[in-house]
Amino acid sequence: AALSRSVFFDRFRQEVGMPPMGYLQSWRMALAKSLLRRQDGGIKEIAQRVGYGSASAFSTAFARLVGMPPTEYARQVSEATA
Repeated sequence: AALSRSVFFDRFRQEVGMPPMGYLQSWRMALAKSLLRRQDGGIKEIAQRVGYGSASAFSTAFARLVGMPPTEYARQVSEATA
């Protein structure tokens, strides 16, 4: 991009409305929620697919951003569609 880190972050925030890492986290969680809804793998596999090195780190981040652990989210979604 031929920009300094700070200029890139400022321009990204102006265009997207959030910092790059916030956007990345939101995108990862949206993808994880989709995978959980489709029951497309276990927590460890989903964690790896969305870029987390461990299921524990993924579960912590998911709970912080979504408001519940991924296992609870998957359970609620499956009950709602049953």
